[in-house]
Amino acid sequence: MPWSVPRRNAMHATAVILCLAGSACVGTRSGDVASGDSGAGADAADLSAIEGSGSTTVPETTTTTRAPRPPADTLVPTKLRTVSGDISPKSVVASGTGVVTAQNMMYTHTVTAYDADGELIATIPDTVTLSDFGIDKVGQYQGSPVEAAFTPDGTKVYVSNYSMFGPGFREGSDKCSPSDGTPPSYLYRIDATSWEIDQVIPTGAVPKYVAVTPDASTVMATNWCTYDMTIADTRTGQVIRTVDIGRYPRGIAVTSDSVTAFVAVMGSTDIARVDIATGALSWIRGVGQGPRHIVLSPDDRYLYATLNAEGKVAKIDTSTGAVVAKVSTGQQPRSMAISEDGTAVYVVNYQSSTMTKLATADLSELAEVPTGYHPIGIAYDNSTGRVWVANYGGTIDIWDETPAT
Repeated sequence: MPWSVPRRNAMHATAVILCLAGSACVGTRSGDVASGDSGAGADAADLSAIEGSGSTTVPETTTTTRAPRPPADTLVPTKLRTVSGDISPKSVVASGTGVVTAQNMMYTHTVTAYDADGELIATIPDTVTLSDFGIDKVGQYQGSPVEAAFTPDGTKVYVSNYSMFGPGFREGSDKCSPSDGTPPSYLYRIDATSWEIDQVIPTGAVPKYVAVTPDASTVMATNWCTYDMTIADTRTGQVIRTVDIGRYPRGIAVTSDSVTAFVAVMGSTDIARVDIATGALSWIRGVGQGPRHIVLSPDDRYLYATLNAEGKVAKIDTSTGAVVAKVSTGQQPRSMAISEDGTAVYVVNYQSSTMTKLATADLSELAEVPTGYHPIGIAYDNSTGRVWVANYGGTIDIWDETPAT
């Protein structure tokens, strides 16, 4: 049955585990240490410390082979169901293992987690005691979950908080600049088994999009009001660097080798190319007005970008920077997802209240379907081939992909 998780309990292990040269991990509870790959092993490490007096039984693991699906560009979106409840979803994100979360902003102060069929698993409040994570703030604070990204293994999910609420904070705005004093915010990391917050990372003001590198070593967040991007280590929770991007940075897409992050700069016509290791910038110029969300083809050859101000989607050659195709979808195309096989992209059109499915080969329209009111977020679930749409009106649509009849 679905359950609601209170704020994380006090440190659950008495053992002191060191992180880096004898110091505790910044942003991570002093009893929690993430694994070297993705930060996914913290709870397991502490659990073994607590239960070490007894014998340990390792469960058998089995490997399941998923039946191959037809190419996504040959399938038709078919409505499965609409999920409702006490939600106000700004985004949805799929783990790839059959779990999807919705980020519900400051309107409900929650993240909600669902199974592959849309049944509620957990409701996670955004209340946190920052001092538990080594942050010099007394008392409890609330966030406002806006976007999220799972680690590649699906065991953790990073959530950006549009604003924090409590002493010393105030609500941010979409009309802002680095000089207006908008307070910084934080990323939360939520464990996808306990559904508890186990890491907090400082960001700039009004963080929006979040991305985790395919090698699970790094998490990034674009900071809308400070015009920059936070790059942090997933294991330690430490910020590695902050990279100046430009006016209103938003979507992030990371190459499969975890070397390069492309960043959509919505207050421009450009996409930034960031060397993750050094923070060095180069540019893809003139892709169109207001690039908001971007996805990469599986081979990293093409970028697909929603152009919010133009009502179009662009296909961009990453090696040359050339826009090779551009098509209209609907009014204010916002977020976008790409199928696992890379043959189709799915775009939500905010003002039109529709979802458009395009063939990546030539951006021809494969389907357009009505959604709930003001669709704003979208996710493709690799484990099922289903498409999830977050509607700002307070619902989530789930679409099956079925063979044409």
